[in-house]
Amino acid sequence: MNMTISEILSNIQSGKQTAEAVTRACLAKIAELNPTINALVEVWAEDALKQAQAVDAKKARGEKLGALAGVPVAIKDNILYKGHKATCCSKMLADYVAPYNATVVEHLLAADAVIIGRANMDEFAMGSSNQTSVYGPVHNPVDTTRVPGGSSGGSAAAVACGMVPVALGTDTGGSVRQPAAFCGVVGMKPGYGRISRYGIIAFASSADQVGVLANNVDDCATVLEVISGKDMNDSTSLEAPVPDYKAAFTADLKGVRVGLPKGFLDGLAPVIKKQVEAAAKQLEAQGATLVEVDVPHAKYAAPCYYIITSAEASSNLGRYDGIRYGYAAKEAHGLNDYYELSRAPFGLEVKKRIIIGTYALTSARYEECFVKAMKVRELLRRDFKKAFEQVDVILTPTSPTTAFKLGAHDENPLSLYLADLYTCQGNIGGLGGISVPFGKDENGLPIGVQFYAPILKEEVALNVAHHLEKAL
Repeated sequence: MNMTISEILSNIQSGKQTAEAVTRACLAKIAELNPTINALVEVWAEDALKQAQAVDAKKARGEKLGALAGVPVAIKDNILYKGHKATCCSKMLADYVAPYNATVVEHLLAADAVIIGRANMDEFAMGSSNQTSVYGPVHNPVDTTRVPGGSSGGSAAAVACGMVPVALGTDTGGSVRQPAAFCGVVGMKPGYGRISRYGIIAFASSADQVGVLANNVDDCATVLEVISGKDMNDSTSLEAPVPDYKAAFTADLKGVRVGLPKGFLDGLAPVIKKQVEAAAKQLEAQGATLVEVDVPHAKYAAPCYYIITSAEASSNLGRYDGIRYGYAAKEAHGLNDYYELSRAPFGLEVKKRIIIGTYALTSARYEECFVKAMKVRELLRRDFKKAFEQVDVILTPTSPTTAFKLGAHDENPLSLYLADLYTCQGNIGGLGGISVPFGKDENGLPIGVQFYAPILKEEVALNVAHHLEKAL
């Protein structure tokens, strides 16, 4: 199942393969590898086969097929699919069944995609290693002793080992791009508002965004076009035409200005710094112009991100009180006991972020923490806006490290938060970002480089990423 989307569509259209045969091949791969990788927490084999058979029947009738006809897709466990579980990999939602479809799922179904299962993730999307899931950690297919990144680690791992050609994840601080870098696949987060968040179980509403994980930039562009667009159910989705992303791919990079932010490579691991510099030279060789830009407030992005998103998580997760949503403790005696026992199913990482966020929103700390973080966020957005007046895209590392060992940060969990150092800037700034594999470290682990583009200009980042990918 290392076929591209274009190859799958071509085979189905020509009759070389049926959609059912493609789906069965995916299911066989999942049965073979998932017990080791733990990328998918549930496989909807019966439903998937029915969807594939419906595509084959549609073709037999001579009807026009959708843009993803017969293409198997995995969706992250925080995306609602009517009649199927969506648990956020948490005990808190262990028995929750989606009552309606997320808008992105509606788009997939309308495009004749085959939704094959739900992917493992960090609990409530809070994590950078996919070790906080109630279903157990995901193992990186490149080296099963290492993490796949998070929180969309299951989606990235499923694509990387050929269980599915494409998967959807969500990205709040890098949760699509960082696991893409760790697993050696492509991960794209569009600008905030490009894709509807309706039907996505919220972590931090002002930063959450659905993203795509695929084996190549072309496939990423195909799926992004299918799931993007204005949605009347989501007031934050933007009213803007969705471009033909692949049609925007140019013959070369002449006239494209690539920004290199000052200080971004300082203190970076030498092997990653070398690959980022090599990527810049490769783009220059293809006609791009390299321009140094200044993003002075980027160094504050990580603490700013953790304050804002933890505060929003505290607010969003307040609904899981056993009365409105979530686990209800029947053995409780009194209101305080009821709240305490009903919220016990939350994992440690989720509890930590709720506590941090609640602290930041208290009357004593609101101005000092939350308001100040929001001001820094605006300064960072202005920095990027000014930088994009000089350049078309900005090149950065995706992650300061390659995939680390499972449990490596157990003794110092704060160091794990630095995994989002380069990616959280895009969520704070609302930018589109894409991570592309570019080289490996001394252990053979993939290295990712990242391109940022202004909001609603994802085609520019996709084009540059496409050229860098071709160079490999």
